Parts: sequence; structure tokens; C-alpha cells
Amino acid sequence: MQYKQLGNTGLLVSELCFGAMTFGGKGFWEVIGQQGQALANDLVAQALEAGVNFFDTANVYSEGESEKILGEALHKRRHEVVIATKVRGRMSPQANGVGLSRVHIMEQVEQSLQRLGTDYIDLYQIHGFDAVTPFEEILRTMDDLVSAGKVRYIGCSNLAAWQLMKALGISAQHHWVRFESLQAYYTIAGRDLERELVPLLQDQKLGLMVWSPLAGGLLTDKFYNAEKGPEGARRSTFDFPPVNRDRLPGVLEALAEVAQAHEVSMAQIALAWLLHQAVVTSVIVGAKQPEQLADNLQAVKVKLTAEELQRLEEASALPPEYPGWMLKTQGAGRWPEAETA
Repeated sequence: MQYKQLGNTGLLVSELCFGAMTFGGKGFWEVIGQQGQALANDLVAQALEAGVNFFDTANVYSEGESEKILGEALHKRRHEVVIATKVRGRMSPQANGVGLSRVHIMEQVEQSLQRLGTDYIDLYQIHGFDAVTPFEEILRTMDDLVSAGKVRYIGCSNLAAWQLMKALGISAQHHWVRFESLQAYYTIAGRDLERELVPLLQDQKLGLMVWSPLAGGLLTDKFYNAEKGPEGARRSTFDFPPVNRDRLPGVLEALAEVAQAHEVSMAQIALAWLLHQAVVTSVIVGAKQPEQLADNLQAVKVKLTAEELQRLEEASALPPEYPGWMLKTQGAGRWPEAETA
């Protein structure tokens, strides 16, 4: 296991992050996973044994059950790990039971701390954009939480590039803590992030945590040549996140070829491709069973050749889009990065 800096901080996190979204199985999240405490304890212990020191959850996952189960599973080893959780989703039917107002954040951080069984959160992330609450209110509240010692670093998730850059500018203007990481959807079958967000992350030295690296299970052997997948597969009842189905067969074919050459699973190649991307800090992997987690953890050992990376690039490259193609054209010969952008 390798460890990388989280954004522009001195904090080191493992290149694979364990995602606890499958813990609990309550309400809307039942279709994602229904792992109880006993199995969660085993999965967390397995991840720790492999060198994982980074664990991600959210208050909204299974209506708080995910945080409770993860906190209990990490109980005696809390000091060894980096815990990330999130705030924004609806946690009660009241008017202020959702969003990123100071009232909601202050209430939810206390509840997350209690459920996790800790007195601090290493990385506290907003779970998405809140069109109602100004960034000034959000960031001032986050700054206060860091000053109070309840939170150590802050991050964000699912923001557009302009929203993230606006937030960074406000933090700089007021000398408040800034977002140090973005948690976002990124996969070899869905590379939209590369258009605007990747250049921003690199320029501003922000970390990238990748969610759904296997595109909701599509980039696995069980889905190869079987679009709907096997009975009981998550994609069969919860078709998310969206994937360009016209381009998917070519991506799967390339993954299968490289996987066969390495004698590993397609999932390992999909994860390894992400680990070869310089912008990626940590890839979030979740699991329903120890065998699935064991396979995912092996991805850190896969070293792709230049030829294999080129094969995967050609199969998954985004179609040219303005202004990207114009920036590349005008930048040719002006700076080295433009030649490969």
C-alpha cells in the first residue's frame, strides 16, 4: 500500500480508501448493501491488515447506521486511521433537517461525532452543492469547527469546477480553512471529470477521492458480455451512476484484454488505471463480502505498461469538446503539458 498527501496538507492517506456505504442497509440505502456489525468488523479488519488507513462514510448513509457501525468497527484503532464523513443530506423532516446552513452543520457534526464514537473528524466534507446557503456561511462554519478541534480538515464532494473555485477564493479572501479534497465520480468508463475539474485540482493542489471507481459494478467480470449482470447485482435494481452505454463495450473489451494479460480480474485493472492517474489521491472501494474486498485490495500490485495504458486510453478517451480542443490547439508548442492535454 502506498500513501499520498491529502491535498496541500501534511496528512498521508492510503491510495485505497475503504467506503462504508454498504454498512447498515436502512431505508433508501438497503439496495446498496446490508452489512451488519459482525461482517463490517471483518471487512474493516481486512482493510487495516492490508495497510488501509483511510475510511469514508456519510451521515446520510443508512440514516446514520453506517457511521455507527464504522465507528464501532474502528473503536480500538481510531488513533491509527483517518476518518472522513459528510454533511448535507436530509436527516429529518424538519425545514432545517437538510442542507449546509450553519444550523444544520453544527447539529450534524455533533451527531456524527457521537455515532462515530470519536471527539474529532479528520476530514469533514460537504456532500454536494446547496443552492440556498452562501459559501460564506458554509466556510465560516467549517472554519469554526476546525478552530474548535472538532474537525481537522475539510473537503467537498460533487461540486462543479466553478463552484469549487468560488469556494477556494472565498476561503483565501477571509483566511479561512479551505477545501483540501474533492470526492467525485471518476472511472475509466466515465472520465467527464477530466474536462474541467482535473485541471483545477492540479492547479490548486487539491486531493481527489474517487467514488464508484467500478461504475456501480459494471467494470467487473460478472458484467462482461452481460449488460444487465447476474441476478442480485446492484446494477440490476439500482442503475447508477449513468454510463455511456454506446462506448461501454469498447472499454470492457480493453479491460478484459489487459486483465487476461495480467491474469487478474477486470476490477483490478479498472482500479489500477485510476491509481496510475497522477491526479488521484485515493480510490474508495466498498465491499459486500471479504472475497470482493480481497480482490480489490490486490489492485495496488498491478503495474500497467505504457502500451497497456495507451490501449485503455484509446478505448475510453472522451470525445473532443470545446473549449478543450481549442485550448490544446492554441497551446501547442507553448508549454509542454499542452502536447498531452
